[in-house]
Amino acid sequence: MRRLVLSLVFVIAACTGPAPEPAAAPDLNVAAQRYEEAQIDGDATVLNELIADDYVLVGSDGAQQNKAELIEFWTADGFDPAPVTVTDPVEHRWTDGAALGGTVTLSWSQDGAPVSVNIRYVDIWALRDGEWRVVYGQSTRVP
Repeated sequence: MRRLVLSLVFVIAACTGPAPEPAAAPDLNVAAQRYEEAQIDGDATVLNELIADDYVLVGSDGAQQNKAELIEFWTADGFDPAPVTVTDPVEHRWTDGAALGGTVTLSWSQDGAPVSVNIRYVDIWALRDGEWRVVYGQSTRVP
């Protein structure tokens, strides 16, 4: 009887096979790089894709911006930001989300006049429907 039970266990195990692997999530690093490049390039299409519809940014002055306002900022006529270098990077990840940030010197030309600010920021990312989306941002000017 014990042999019969063991035989059935092995047959069932052989028939069922290993559990399927869950589908791999897209690479967050790729999405974050695309997001940075889209901001610098003023690419509204990519920004619209990567920013969640319910996105909120709390700026260094405490004011809030939504998705449309953020895209408008990065794509404004006459706004020409220079590439940024992130220092003091912050990275906390979990299964379906992440907090990515750091300190940047954001420099740009606005209507021909140079502007530069030092900012500490964090972007909160969420894995939604199999795609990474920025859902929240916070920035603070460095004194």
